[in-house]
Amino acid sequence: MARGNETRRLVLDHAAAVASVEGLDGLTVGRLAGDLGLSKSGVFALFGSKEDLQLATVRTAIRVFLEQVVHPVHELPHGIDRLWRLCTGWLAYSQARVFPGGCFFYAVTAEYGARPGRLHDTIAAARRNWFSFLEQTLREAQQAGQARADVDRAQLVFEICALMELANGESVLHGDDGGYRMAARGILNRLRDAATDPALLPAQA
Repeated sequence: MARGNETRRLVLDHAAAVASVEGLDGLTVGRLAGDLGLSKSGVFALFGSKEDLQLATVRTAIRVFLEQVVHPVHELPHGIDRLWRLCTGWLAYSQARVFPGGCFFYAVTAEYGARPGRLHDTIAAARRNWFSFLEQTLREAQQAGQARADVDRAQLVFEICALMELANGESVLHGDDGGYRMAARGILNRLRDAATDPALLPAQA
């Protein structure tokens, strides 16, 4: 059983890497087996259908995203700096190509955004959860007295995510990481505007 779990994780980690570049529709049992030097029948036995493979791949990407971006801030105190660290963590996750195609969810949202079904719903839920977590982090900063009470949380989070995703998209398309620096500066400026004391945040990104 342990060996089977290890093989499943190996396949899914590779599947998430492939899907970030070629899309979820590009995943096939034969492709994954060939890439990893495994038998096609052995890989097929791990998943009941192509859709099950795709859904498991999205769940794997969620696990990786949480490990890379969300978990590192868990021990930080509630406040505006915690939100800043989440944003810089996201930018680092994209720039470091944790997934070869940049942000996994940016790629598959474009692929499945207009296509109804279980994959659409799972991807949409993951995106909602990320936005909700950012809003919750901002709410906690307000409760801690570090963010202004009149800040529109949904608007600020939307603007932050727009900057992050544009940096990711430009980097993937053009191979130029300059957008990450501009996104970081833009996000920091917005957070300093939202903070009760700008000194709670770095002076520059």
